[in-house]
Amino acid sequence: MRLLIILLWALPFFGYGQAAPLNWYLLDPQMDGIYGAGVTRAYQLLENRTPQEVIVAVIDAGVDVDHEDLQGAIWTNPGEIDGNGVDDDGDEYIDDIHGWSYLGGPGGDIEHEALELARIVKDMEHYFAGKDTTSLSEQDQFRYQRYQQWIQLFEKEQKSLDVQYKSALAMLNLVDSVKAQSGGTFSRKALRHYKPTSRQEKGLKAALNVMMLFMNTASLDEELQVGVDQLGPLLEYNRMDTDSIRRVVVGDDPDDGTQTLYGCNRVEGPDAMHGTHVSGIIAARADNGLGIDGIAQNARIMVLRVVPNGDERDKDVANAIRYAADHGARVINMSFGKPYSPKKSLVDDAVRYAMSKDVLLVHAAGNDGQDNDQVPGYPSRVMEDGTLITNWLEVGANSSSRKKKKLLATFSNYGATTVDLFAPGVDIYSTVPDNGYQDASGTSMASPTAAGVAALIRGYFPDLTAAEVRDLLIRTAEPVKGKVRIPGGKAKARMSDLCISGGVISAENAVRELLTEGSSKRQAPNNK
Repeated sequence: MRLLIILLWALPFFGYGQAAPLNWYLLDPQMDGIYGAGVTRAYQLLENRTPQEVIVAVIDAGVDVDHEDLQGAIWTNPGEIDGNGVDDDGDEYIDDIHGWSYLGGPGGDIEHEALELARIVKDMEHYFAGKDTTSLSEQDQFRYQRYQQWIQLFEKEQKSLDVQYKSALAMLNLVDSVKAQSGGTFSRKALRHYKPTSRQEKGLKAALNVMMLFMNTASLDEELQVGVDQLGPLLEYNRMDTDSIRRVVVGDDPDDGTQTLYGCNRVEGPDAMHGTHVSGIIAARADNGLGIDGIAQNARIMVLRVVPNGDERDKDVANAIRYAADHGARVINMSFGKPYSPKKSLVDDAVRYAMSKDVLLVHAAGNDGQDNDQVPGYPSRVMEDGTLITNWLEVGANSSSRKKKKLLATFSNYGATTVDLFAPGVDIYSTVPDNGYQDASGTSMASPTAAGVAALIRGYFPDLTAAEVRDLLIRTAEPVKGKVRIPGGKAKARMSDLCISGGVISAENAVRELLTEGSSKRQAPNNK
């Protein structure tokens, strides 16, 4: 599921303070006093050097490849002729010009899906349909008991989603009421003069007043609508047999992990906001006078559409990783995750394959404000046999706050042994569909920040392996002295207790170390 913070009514409680400056994720903690990724300083150190192009695969919900600020930043398959309906390069994917969608087919494009937990419950429901549960085998008795536990977990999850949905809808309705009373406009003044008609409205008015301290008032109703539009269908699809929908729309068997040749070349999909935002952070053009500056000007975005509104399927994730590895990606960004992975072996095999191809996988740690050492999420660098993959970078999110106690995003997951480092992921202004730009927060934004830095490093120092780049970024992370507030609570801890590196990613520190080494083998040509 997309790891963007969609429950925007919770944002007022994060307390980050004033809005961050545009492109703050490029800044440097030493020079600018903000824990950005030190990208601007890194480029100054690399002046007059020419990098190699690096393909970055964005496995996400889709990307608007026509966005004005991504022109020149999108990968184009050199062996494929656009629109001729022929598999020109012989990879068995027809017209895969900018990548591939595993969520589309002859029946259209999948936008909404169920959560993995709902699919597990539905599969077990089918398994026990028509069986006499009073005379089951010993093995099926155990499985049936587990089924009852899954049902309880599912109903608890549905209840939580329903509460969130109703809260968002109630706030949106209050915004509409304020507009109706004030002649069609919503503002701080209009809200202040609005007379609540119930105790509930009084509470919602107070919550909206706080939200407006941290969010753009003009787009508040749009942000709330996003939450309603995502949560409503999710509640509905969790009750449906989405496997049957998948068979009709995409045309594959969702349970057959051996299938690889399915999908279509419609890489944008119905909702490309998340993937377009991620792509802009990585590679938006800095020389066009438009919008924002992406981190890796040498990056080309390969689009792999896998993530719906709901939980992605392990089969699709595995196939996307393999596609990226086979088509030249050197970095893969994965801003998604889920708590269950019934076909984890498929993903594990694909991750091992990517490692054999020297691809660095960068993954968002998650937005639950929890310790990943204690609560695992998927996909993961830990294989089913316990092996730790060395070409994997796990990323938490930090803010632009100058106060150490507020440095880490309160929603960010952490882990002394499972999260490698933190990267800018709060109030990140980036590209969205139809030539738009928007702020967003989440480890979904921190991951592409790290992926962009990795692409920059791999372009200027092309002889570094994926594992070496990961080790470099961990080793050169900007240390954070003293204690910070642990995400999700008020307790404090040292950064070394919250991530492996004990710091925030720094392109400047990484480049400075590589240049200091003075190894011509590891440097791109100096064209001065």
